[in-house]
Amino acid sequence: MVWLDRPREEPIILSGYSRRLRRSVHDRWMAGICGGIGEYFDLDPTVVRIIYVLLSVLSAGFPGTLIYILLWVLIPEREYY
Repeated sequence: MVWLDRPREEPIILSGYSRRLRRSVHDRWMAGICGGIGEYFDLDPTVVRIIYVLLSVLSAGFPGTLIYILLWVLIPEREYY
């Protein structure tokens, strides 16, 4: 897999690309989880953060902090900058 140095909005991949969920290195507040999810689904990371906070606050059955820490451990960080 070969990456060219381009702006983060338009990564160019020459061969062997498979889209994978990775933590963002550009759009991160803590670990880059919401930024990475936003990049993966082509959503604004702010929208992902708002949905995450609403689910965490409004639902007693959604253990937000535990899931965030689990995703922090399981999702690898993006290799390119």
